[in-house]
Amino acid sequence: MTVAPSDHRYDLKNISWEALVALCRDLGLESYRARQIYQWIFQKQVTDITLMTSLPKRVRELFVKAVHVSSLPIATVAESRDGSKKFVFRTNDGHGIETVLIPERGHATLCISTQIGCALQCRFCFTGRAGLVRNLSPAEIVNQVQGVLIAEQFSAKLPNLVFMGMGEPLANYENTCAALRILMNPWGMNFSHRKITVSTAGIIPQLQRLGADLPVNLAISLNAPTDELRTFLMPINRRYPLHELLDAARRYPLQPRKRITFEYIVLRDINDAPEHAEALARILTRIPCKINLIPFNEHPGVEFRRPDEKTVKRFQSILQKHHFTAPIRYSKGLDIAAACGQLGAAVSQPYQQ
Repeated sequence: MTVAPSDHRYDLKNISWEALVALCRDLGLESYRARQIYQWIFQKQVTDITLMTSLPKRVRELFVKAVHVSSLPIATVAESRDGSKKFVFRTNDGHGIETVLIPERGHATLCISTQIGCALQCRFCFTGRAGLVRNLSPAEIVNQVQGVLIAEQFSAKLPNLVFMGMGEPLANYENTCAALRILMNPWGMNFSHRKITVSTAGIIPQLQRLGADLPVNLAISLNAPTDELRTFLMPINRRYPLHELLDAARRYPLQPRKRITFEYIVLRDINDAPEHAEALARILTRIPCKINLIPFNEHPGVEFRRPDEKTVKRFQSILQKHHFTAPIRYSKGLDIAAACGQLGAAVSQPYQQ
């Protein structure tokens, strides 16, 4: 369930491009007014409708009565020794949304949340321990991006966006796609689809829809080469077993020169043995892909441990022997609980306005 903002007026950041064009038409406005409104909101970052001076005064007065433009206040910012920053945005109903900005060589990556909490209960992930509180609205998803761009004073070079924060994006499918369309709209945020990656634990019906609906990059959180082990780690595998997920991946309509990314969190003495690497190479044969190996990031209350460097490199070399691209991804933000699998502390933390 998505909770509506406390303001009774409709949030223009939740409106699709097509709906805004139709609204302008219904109000007797020229079609180009929709473009101007989108540009004011998403490119000029203006939230006060009275300041949208390219619109006639009567239009601004009409809009102020019926709609508003939201933003998310930043409750806290934590900065890691490695330069990563974890932003906690405060929602109207008092929850925290965690968003992580990760500096990388030549660019930055912004990790976006799509839910408050998560229902999937993956054993290695801190977020799922709180359960699902609610879905985020399109505006709340987009406002994370805008909030960081404003706070960090991004100008020409936009960051890469990865939908890998709190929650399962495809369990909030409609709102996630609505936000993606705003982010990629040339009059909206104008992100290239090549700079956006959506990660999923494998909700197959929505995965198939995503391939047909939007040209973004796809990442699948795999983490095991067998049904038995994957079900132990990720209960969703009971509903969408491995062979069905891999079949969906083979049929996924990839854009030219794109590959699926399979994410594999390496857990000491659980899924890090040579036979696991060999089995992984077998099941991913004939899928255009790369495999991101992510050494487990430890957090309180979980029984898993991080493997040693030698074990991870041995795993990598086996995959490389089978001609897979398999980079080792060392998560940043460990010291501020901002690394992969560590988000979620803000779910239970009340944030008062």
